[in-house]
Amino acid sequence: MNDTTRPLDAAAVASALGDAWARVDVVERTGSTNADLTAGAAGLPDRTVLVAEHQEAGRGRLSRTWVSPPGSGLTVSVLLRPAGVPPSRFGWLPLLAGLALLDTVRGLADVPCGLKWPNDLLLGPGSRKVAGILAEVADAGRAVVVGIGVNVASAPPDQAGATSLHAEGVAVERADLLVALLGRLAERETAWRAGRGDPDATRLRADYRAGCSSLGSEVRVELPGGAMYTGTAEDVDVDGRLLLLDAAGRRRAIAAGDVVHLRPAG
Repeated sequence: MNDTTRPLDAAAVASALGDAWARVDVVERTGSTNADLTAGAAGLPDRTVLVAEHQEAGRGRLSRTWVSPPGSGLTVSVLLRPAGVPPSRFGWLPLLAGLALLDTVRGLADVPCGLKWPNDLLLGPGSRKVAGILAEVADAGRAVVVGIGVNVASAPPDQAGATSLHAEGVAVERADLLVALLGRLAERETAWRAGRGDPDATRLRADYRAGCSSLGSEVRVELPGGAMYTGTAEDVDVDGRLLLLDAAGRRRAIAAGDVVHLRPAG
């Protein structure tokens, strides 16, 4: 058994993280870690972590699903209770998680990487997707569950055009990646929470702008209801919405959608 497929040890991960997270659980198999935490949210403490070795029905944006074969990647969800943060700022949590993931990968290797709004991680010279994030409100609005899926050893066959960390030259064991990612996420979320969700009080928005490859690019945005808009991705506002300027000079603030890069910035 190599280091990539070696089962994750919840106790070892929790020990490495110290008191940054309240609870860390690893299950061999589940449908969706996000669904599990959302269903049990009322009885779970702030900063609960759930990791699955094999996820059979992961959930993504626009109702997409995917399967995470054992040992090929990292599938983790966290439950957060951001007390003191206005719900209008909860939209920053998936962007914040994407930024924590970007921080993590940049700390592991010198490889081209950036974020596609809101939170897909693109990696390598071809800017291919290596990770995605989905956030869902839970416990009657008192909690948010953030799910992160990273292709480590290989990309699942149902992810057309995707890549993996190993394919792009980022050599890392899953356990080390999990500890580093949760550490970065705790740092980012703690600062954001202390600033009561203000993305400018903690440089969160400035750091996100610097790491987001969508900004300045010509894009098409596919909305959950089926509508599509094209234009230049100009900025993100204080609520994490994408500001899109179309050819007619109309500016839209988009809270949720799937972005396709039509032409890179510059």
